[in-house]
Amino acid sequence: MGSKTIAVTMGDPAGISPEIIIKALAGGSLSGAPAVVIGCLHTLRRVQALGIVPAVELREIQQVSEAQFTPGVIHVLNELLADPEALVPGKVQPQAGDLAYRCIKRATDLALAGEVQAIATAPLNKEALHSAGHLYPGHTELLAKLTNTRDYAMVLYTDTLKVIHVTTHIALRKFLDTLNRDRVETVIGMADTFLRRVGFDHPRIAVAGVNPHAGENGLFGDEEIKILTPSIEAMKAKGIDVYGPCAPDTVFLQANEGRYDMVVAMYHDQGHIPLKLLGFHDGVNITAGLPFIRTSADHGTAFDIAWTGKAKSESMGISIELALKLA
Repeated sequence: MGSKTIAVTMGDPAGISPEIIIKALAGGSLSGAPAVVIGCLHTLRRVQALGIVPAVELREIQQVSEAQFTPGVIHVLNELLADPEALVPGKVQPQAGDLAYRCIKRATDLALAGEVQAIATAPLNKEALHSAGHLYPGHTELLAKLTNTRDYAMVLYTDTLKVIHVTTHIALRKFLDTLNRDRVETVIGMADTFLRRVGFDHPRIAVAGVNPHAGENGLFGDEEIKILTPSIEAMKAKGIDVYGPCAPDTVFLQANEGRYDMVVAMYHDQGHIPLKLLGFHDGVNITAGLPFIRTSADHGTAFDIAWTGKAKSESMGISIELALKLA
């Protein structure tokens, strides 16, 4: 085993996750990569039997140290579904949500123990997760809970555009009521730390405004004057190269063209819409602030095309590559 190994978690087995994991690890540069899959081996073999993924050996291991990474072999730490044969593709099922949870839990334990150096997660379904009694908004919050992480943020990552979010899964009305300097300063600091960790020597960070035209000097709202500007000045005083508040309608384009290395987005859709427009198939979701690197395919479970062979594995492949690189 090499000095770094990553865990790839199955996510929801009824979605496209089993297919995109096999496709990503079966061929090209990732064949034989130091990655172990945590998931239901029976389900992976069911998907393989459909003839929609490349031919590869799915080899069960009991612990990470057993893996001998060679091309054409995918190593699997088996997390069995409660009733694998009863799993229906493309449908929300409690047993699928429970499996997704158990895969994350096991991967987190391995990462905290130092047996794997990073985690790449395949998509899970929030409704299935909730139906199994695991009441988390998504991967990010679940991983934060499992690692006792208080300050964390979602990063969306492509080669040209990188976005970190002040808030994600929260109603827009509640976001405005809870926006505060402490959180904005924390996220600017996390952006700087994250960019340095991935190889930027002098990160340039732009902070998007909350309101149209970043408030136009209080004409369209005062969050920029009361919260964002003092936060930006405070972080500049700490030596961080941060700009803003910037008009949200142009700052993402400017970052995509190279003026900034990362944009601090205020809320979920402000950051997600530009990134998914520009990088839907190759965007990667990363959780900043955890004690280990966690990357994720930047799309959902796509139940409508589950187990049909139509799923694109680019985002999953890039998230695995990035996890290996950052590990």
